[in-house]
Amino acid sequence: MSPPAIAHRLLVVDDEPDLRRLYELTLRRAGYLVESAESLAEARLRLGSATYDGVVTDMRLPDGLGTELVREVTRAHPSSRIIVITAYGSTENAVEALKAGAFDYLTKPVDLDRFRGAIAAALASRAEAPARASAAAAAAPESRQETAGATAALARIVGRSPVMVAVRQRIERVARSMAPVLILGEAGTGKELAARALHACSHRCDGPFVAVDCGAVAEHRFEAEFFGSCQDSPQGPGRDQPGFFQAASGGTLFLDAIDELPPASQARLLRAIQERRMRARGSSTEQQIDVRLISASRDKLGQAVQQGRFRHDLYYLLNVIEIRMPALRERREDLNDLASALLQRLCQDSGLPQPRLSERALAWLQRHPLPGNLRELENILHHGLAMGVRESLQPEDLYEARPWSGNAADRGSVAPRGAGGGDDAEAERLNELKRYLDETERRVLDQALRSGDSDLAQAASRLGLNPGQLQYRLQRLGLSPGPGNR
Repeated sequence: MSPPAIAHRLLVVDDEPDLRRLYELTLRRAGYLVESAESLAEARLRLGSATYDGVVTDMRLPDGLGTELVREVTRAHPSSRIIVITAYGSTENAVEALKAGAFDYLTKPVDLDRFRGAIAAALASRAEAPARASAAAAAAPESRQETAGATAALARIVGRSPVMVAVRQRIERVARSMAPVLILGEAGTGKELAARALHACSHRCDGPFVAVDCGAVAEHRFEAEFFGSCQDSPQGPGRDQPGFFQAASGGTLFLDAIDELPPASQARLLRAIQERRMRARGSSTEQQIDVRLISASRDKLGQAVQQGRFRHDLYYLLNVIEIRMPALRERREDLNDLASALLQRLCQDSGLPQPRLSERALAWLQRHPLPGNLRELENILHHGLAMGVRESLQPEDLYEARPWSGNAADRGSVAPRGAGGGDDAEAERLNELKRYLDETERRVLDQALRSGDSDLAQAASRLGLNPGQLQYRLQRLGLSPGPGNR
C-alpha cells in the first residue's frame, strides 16, 4: 500500500500490548501518524486534547466497552471514523457498534490486509463528505442535485413531500458507513432506486453495484450463485465462475426480496456475513468478503420473523439501519412531480415528444388507488403515451391501462373511448375481458409447469418471474404445482 498523500492522525485503543504494537506498526508502515491508549480512560484523555481522523478500538477494554467510545467520538467528533475490533462470533457487539456510529468492524484474528483496507476506506469516506458539500454549495439551488453522481442518484428519488425529503437525508447520512441497510416498502415503491443512491453516495461509488433477486435463486444453486464455483482438474485449474459476492467485491451487493430466501439459504448467508468469509463451491480455501450489504423486503418482513419464516439472527444482522420507502398513497402531493419525471424518462427512451399531463388526467390519478405504486404509475403513463394522440394526456388515455381496476364510482366521469351503452353493459364487457385474460394466463402457467415437470423454480425462470410471484398467480387462478395443476 502506498503512503497516504496526507499523514492522517489515528488513535489505536487496545489493552493487549502485543496486538496494540502490531496495529501501530502496521499503520505507521502505511504512512499514518499513530498514537495509542490501553483503556477507555486513557483514550478519553487523548481525545480531549487532540483530534483524530480515525480511531481503532477493541470492543472489550479493562474499564468498559468500545461502543461507549464509539458514541462519545461520534457525538464530539462527527468527522472522525471509527473501526471496532470484536472477538470472533461476537455479531451482536459488532451490530451494536455499527448502530452507535462505527464505520466498520473487524473480527479477531484480524487480517492485516483487511485492516489496512478498512482504515483506507474509512478515511476516504471522511474526505469525501466536505468535498461533496462544497460542490453542492457552489451550485445554484436549482441545480445542486446535478453536481455529482451521488446527488444525481438522489435526484431520481423524486418528491418534495416531508417523508421523501427525510428519506433522501437519511440516505446521505447512512451512506458514509459500512453498516448493513435494510430497505422496507411495498412493491414498486423504489427500493432499488434507494439502494443505488446509497451506493452512489458512499465511498464505494466507483466499485460495482450488483443487484440480486433472491426469489429467483433456487435453493440448490445458492452456494454457486452467491459464492461462486471453482472447477479444478488434473491438467490444471478449470474455469472459475464468480458468484455475487465476488462480482460485488469493492462495491455494493443489493439483495432484493430477501424475505424469499429459503431457510437453508438464510443460514448459509448468515454464516458468510458473520464471518466475512466464504468458500467457493469446489474450492478448499476461503476468501475475504469485501462488500457493502444492502437488503430490501416488503413491509411484512418483521411478521415473517415472528412467524418463524425468516431467521431472527439474520434479520438482526441485516437491519442495522432501516430505511422505509413510503407508498404513493402516503405522499399524494408528489404525484405531479413523479408523473412529470416518469414521462420525461419514457419520452427520452422512446424518442417521442413529451406531452403535458392535463389537469383532468392528474385529478384522475389522484383518485386512482395505485396499489402498484411507482411501477403501476409508470405502466399507466407508458400506456397513455402509446395511446395518446394529443399534446396533453387526458384521463381516457390513462384509464385504458387499467380497464377493470375499479367500479364506476371510482372512475368518476371517465369512460373508455368508444364505449357505448350503460354501466351494466360496460361492466359485462370488462368481466368478459377479465375472464378471457385469466383463462389465457391459466393456459400459459399450465404449459410452463408441465414443461418443467411441475418444478416451480424452472417454471418461474422460464416465465421471467420469481417463485413467489408464480406461486401468487397459481393461487389466484386456483392452480397447484402438482400433476394436473388443477
